[in-house]
Amino acid sequence: MENSNWFEKKSHDSWSVFKVMGEIVDGYERLSKVGPCFSIFGSARTPESDFFYMETVKLSELISKKGLGIITGGGPGIMEAANKGAKNVGGISVGLNIKLPLEQEPNNYIDKENSIDFDYFFVRKIMFVKYAQAFVVMPGGFGTLDELFEALTLVQTHKIEKIPVILYGKEFWNGCMDWLKQVVLLKYSNISSEDLDLFHLVDNPDEVLKIIDEHYKNQNYSPNF
Repeated sequence: MENSNWFEKKSHDSWSVFKVMGEIVDGYERLSKVGPCFSIFGSARTPESDFFYMETVKLSELISKKGLGIITGGGPGIMEAANKGAKNVGGISVGLNIKLPLEQEPNNYIDKENSIDFDYFFVRKIMFVKYAQAFVVMPGGFGTLDELFEALTLVQTHKIEKIPVILYGKEFWNGCMDWLKQVVLLKYSNISSEDLDLFHLVDNPDEVLKIIDEHYKNQNYSPNF
């Protein structure tokens, strides 16, 4: 078996490090000017008529009125709803768009100066985490679950300070939470009981605001690392 192709790719990989560095530097420089934000995650497939789309718009409006920016993945569905809510009330609307083979285009509710494109998912996730003062996770698929468990892992391992991780929609999330408790914790002991306290489960925007206000009652907003 020929190995020449392997070594050609390895050589190319060395140069791609500079592209990764460029994305990180660009993201840091642009987002550092935005100020404290909340990251809202959720499905790109959620239609405008969906209950959770409308709830996301409402929640984003309320968060924005508190002077906080909204960060999303920049695409359609829940991401669009969150950016739309911020835009509706004149808030800061940030979109971290990922370049995909099937072309995810940035939605129309992102501030022009705060629309950033990424080639690398892991660099994009760094930006989600660094400036977020809370994570609100609406119903979604694999990408949403990836973002959720990344956030939980960073808090669990003390790589970032404990910040609110809020799961919105009890009917959607209850099955996942039951699995974490009954299987991951009780059957296999792969997490500790304290890990179940790393997130909140809510059903309305007022609960989200209450959690936020309580968490930041005696502390200031600050970047996570």
